[in-house]
Parts: sequence; C-alpha cells; structure tokens
Amino acid sequence: MRTTLLALTLLAAVAPSIHAAERIDVGNRISENLPEIPAELIDSLNQYQNTRGAGFAGWTGDGCILISTRFAETSQAHRVCQPLGMREQLTFYKEPVAGITASPAKAWRQGFVFAKDKGGDEFSQLYWFDNATRTTTLLTDGKRSQNNGTVLSDDGGLMAYRSTSRNGKDTDVWLRDTRSGEARALVTAGGSWNAMDFSPDGKRLLVSQYLAADDSRPGEVDIATGKLTLFPIDGGKAAFGGFEYARNGKGVYFISDEKSEFQHLRHHDPAAGKTTVISKDIAWDVTAFAQSPDGSRLAYITNEDGISTVRLIDTASLKPVALPKLPIGVSGGLQFSPDGRRLAMSINTATSPSDVYVIDIGKSELTRWTASEVGGLDTAAFTAPTLVRFKSFDGRSIPAFYYRPAGLKPGEKVPVLISIHGGPEAQAFPTFSPQIQYLLKHLRVAVLVPNVRGSSGYGKTYLSLDNGYLRKDSVRDIGALLDWIARQPEMDKDRVGVYGGSYGGYMVLASMVDYDKRIRAGIDVVGISNFATFLKNTESYRRDLRRAEYGDERDPLMRNFHEKIAPLNNAHRITKPLFVAQGFNDPRVPYTEAEQIVKAVRENGGDVWYLMFKDEGHGFAKKPNSDYFGAAQILFWQKYLLGK
Repeated sequence: MRTTLLALTLLAAVAPSIHAAERIDVGNRISENLPEIPAELIDSLNQYQNTRGAGFAGWTGDGCILISTRFAETSQAHRVCQPLGMREQLTFYKEPVAGITASPAKAWRQGFVFAKDKGGDEFSQLYWFDNATRTTTLLTDGKRSQNNGTVLSDDGGLMAYRSTSRNGKDTDVWLRDTRSGEARALVTAGGSWNAMDFSPDGKRLLVSQYLAADDSRPGEVDIATGKLTLFPIDGGKAAFGGFEYARNGKGVYFISDEKSEFQHLRHHDPAAGKTTVISKDIAWDVTAFAQSPDGSRLAYITNEDGISTVRLIDTASLKPVALPKLPIGVSGGLQFSPDGRRLAMSINTATSPSDVYVIDIGKSELTRWTASEVGGLDTAAFTAPTLVRFKSFDGRSIPAFYYRPAGLKPGEKVPVLISIHGGPEAQAFPTFSPQIQYLLKHLRVAVLVPNVRGSSGYGKTYLSLDNGYLRKDSVRDIGALLDWIARQPEMDKDRVGVYGGSYGGYMVLASMVDYDKRIRAGIDVVGISNFATFLKNTESYRRDLRRAEYGDERDPLMRNFHEKIAPLNNAHRITKPLFVAQGFNDPRVPYTEAEQIVKAVRENGGDVWYLMFKDEGHGFAKKPNSDYFGAAQILFWQKYLLGK
C-alpha cells in the first residue's frame, strides 16, 4: 500500500463511518478515542524506551565489524574496530537500514550492501556503501519492487539477490556484475526464490525455492548458461535452512528436516555419494551455521527450548572444539573473521539487549565488543523468565515463558498479560523486552509468552498443527492457558489481558471472541481480522505463501471456513475494551484489516482505541512512533487491566 495523496484522501473519507469516534490527524499519526498521554507516564517510561541493542552484521576486510544499532530515530549501519570501541555511524537515513552484507575480504572493492524501504512499505531497494569514497549508490530499480537477500561472490565481482521487479508477483533470483553494473534475472521459474551461496570459483550459485514453512526446493544454477538443476529431497518434501558450498571444496553443507522431526545440519559429498547428519544426536533445530574461510572449522547454533547453544567442530574429524562459556540467551549472526581465528555473533538475553561478542578460537576466550545502553537502568533488577508447560484440550504440552513480578507477598494476586507471537510459524524467545520489564516493575503485571501449536522450534509435527482447518486449535491453546492461569495462586484470573502482533493480532481478536468473559482487554497490532479479506488484499508476492499456511480462499469450502472463524464476522462477541494499532503502509496485513474490525466492534457498542501511523508498515520502526505507542499501551493496561 503506497501512501499517496489519493489513498490518504480515501482514508480520511472513511472516518465518518466509524461510529462515535473523532478522528484526530496530527502529523504522521491518526488516532481515535485515545486519551492524552500523561506527562508523568512519559517520564516514567523514558529510561525503558531509550534502551538499544547492537546486532552483528559482518566483518570488514581490515578486521573491524559492522553492526546495526540506533542512535537517533532508526537503526543504521555502524563500524567498530576494537572491543568496546567507538561506534562510527556510516549511514544516516530517516528510514531504518537492514540486510547489511559486507564485501568479502578478497573483494575487488570494500564496502557493504544494504536495503532500505520507504515508510515501512517493504519495497526495499539495495544500495552500495563504498568504503573508499564514503558514497552510496542505488543498485536496484528504485521502483515498486522488493529487493533483498544479498549474496556476494568471494572476489566481490558478482552479487545475487532476490527481487520482484520482473512482474511484482514472483520473487526471482537476480545477478549483478558489480564491475559493469549490468544486472539480469537468473532464475525466473516462478514462486519465491532465494540466492544462497556462490561456489568458490564464482561459476555456480546455490538457490532455494520457498513454498511453505515445511516445504523448500534446493537447487544449483550454472551462471554462464542459467541452467537450473534441482536437487533430490530425501522423503520428497522437507524444510531447508542454510545452504553453502564447503570451503574445502568437498560438497555442500545444509540444514534440513529430511526424514526427521527437526532441522539438522548435514554435509553432502557428491564424489562419495554420501550424506552425513552432523547434528543427528541433538533433538532440536539447527538455526544457523558458519564455515571458517579455509573450511577447517564449522560453527553452528541449535535452538533448544528457545535458548541458543553454539557448537564448534573440526570438519575433518567432526570432533568438537572447545568454546568458552557464553551468556545464556539467543544467538545469531554467526561469522568467522577473515583470518579464521575469531568467531563473532550477536547474543540477546532476557535481561540485556543484543550485543556483539567475539570468540578467540585458539585461546578459547570470549570478548564483548559492544555494550549497549539500557537507559541507565540497573540490569541486575531485571527479571528473567522461567519455562513452564501447560496441557491443552488434546493433552498436548504447550510451552510458555513466565515472567513473574519480583517480591510477591503471600496471598498476593497480580494481573496477567498473555503476549502471543506472530508468524504464525515464528517462535517466542526469552529475549530482552523493555516493555515487559516495565510491566513487571511498575505495573506488577505477570507476563506469559506461549508458543502455541503452529510455532517453529518444536518439530515439524508441532509446526503443522494449526494449518488450514486446524486454525482454531491454536486459539484453544489460549483457552487452556486461561485454565492454567486460574489454577495459579499468584495470578488473578479476573484480570487477564491479551497482546499480539500480525498473526498474534488475529489470535488476540479470536481469543476475545471465544473467551470474552475471561479476558479483561486486548491489544491487536497489525492483526488479521478476516483471512478471506487479508488474502485478497495482501501484496501479490506473498499471497500463495500465505495460502499454504491459512488455506486457499478460492476454494469455496475453505472460504466459508475463513468467514466462519473471522473475528470480523463475530465482532458482536467482543465486548471488552480493544486497542487496535496499525501502520498505513503495511504490505503484509493491509490497514483495511484494522479499519474493518474497529468499525465492526464499535457498531456493536464496543469500546475501541485506534492508532495508525502513516509512515509505518508492518510494525513501528521509528522511535517517536514506537515510543508513543508504547506509552499508549501502558495507559490502556492501567485503565482496563489494572482498573486505574
């Protein structure tokens, strides 16, 4: 959805049809029914809203690192050249930058590629930042196309990426000669394709087609001829993750769940006709891996009940290499230094935002390279969650992270907030959340973050338990969680709120429909209110991918099911206060999903707060917007969950 003058005019025109609410338009913010935010609340939130993290984005050829962090309103690219050293900001944009890809150490030029969209519309364009000249060059068409997923060849002469520029619907793999600037579509087989890795000689490219969370098709392209060869899949269907040529020249490494419940790290040697399952003895998903430049070492991360474990092996013997003790949290961005002696990653914990850590492999020493700010707050006072499990309607065990306010007195009962992740094939992790820490300390609200059926990380059977006609089974998991809450002596079952974004927003609405008497209030952020209208209006390049999860609305039976379960068509059953927040440029869940549920609930006498930002998309990436929404949601919980 583009923020055009015509679109905004049409948006304003629908305001009178939304009953009993004055639409206030201030700058980039549209609101209805929101009270003024008290100054004392803004002051109280100030420290929490000024925390920030740093994500590892890559090594530079001179041994420095690139990170993504925010010092103004949005996350930008920075360079750090020594542990806890100065962060040199390299990009300065109103919009956040993402997809930072550093040039390889042996590349013919040094710099990095990054992606940037406009107002959260996700039509991201790719840019080159040149280290020598400190200039930025647009690499893609600059039009209404989505471009991301950059991969560079070892000499930096070729750049592969995914783009919708050919027809706006299919995501092709494109190839760009970085010296001449010539670009051409390399894979145009239809559907959603990703570039994965160049061969060391730059003559071949590994690619993968994504059909659904449990179905990908790996292959290889001859760059000179464009010939695509799909690889056989053991068992016929599987999910695939990372996919790289072995740096020692012997086969490929990849992640897949072929004939397995979990996604394992594997090595295939075509010369020997042999596939080795490296992580076969670990009953959890491998989420990422990285090879040393000479191929002698391989590091990988497993996701074990939401906590990351990093392992390092010798590729010749597959024996483990000792690593120092790492902080308990969620790791990502794994990459060896150009000399292969160090291993960098980002680590996020429940009590500290993301920071970059580097392991000296020879010394088995861990060094922290960034120390992100937490608004001057005492991190020792932050609360880490415990992992709990509850039984659902069918006896299945459902995991959830439980954040308990500190210092509960005997007999004290506290309100509860259930926070539901999106995806739906995502997973909730015990990562740092300033909002949760504020709720715990200042509002004394317990927080439960469940991974209902359909979440990733717990095997492919669990992942598929909410597909198609099983959609409401995940909502029934929330009903089972409400039952569990009622049995906990420290939880007030009569003061329970629900919060969620995207698919989590649908879960909020559906839970408020089905369990209206047991839920005090809910906040829906960029949520789906009707799968039929959502599939009709979401961007065309996403539609088939979402049909694989939610069901094809072109099938009359499935469409009838979508209409039957739609919160929009059951809005009369939502009688408790609702807060709907939305980005106008959202290409995934269009703003019309928010407008229609707000209108329907109000027409049935419901109390609805509505907030929309004209310069945001699927979530709120700009700090002023995020801060305003954060304060508004705390005010909402104070009024409707705490009754103040």
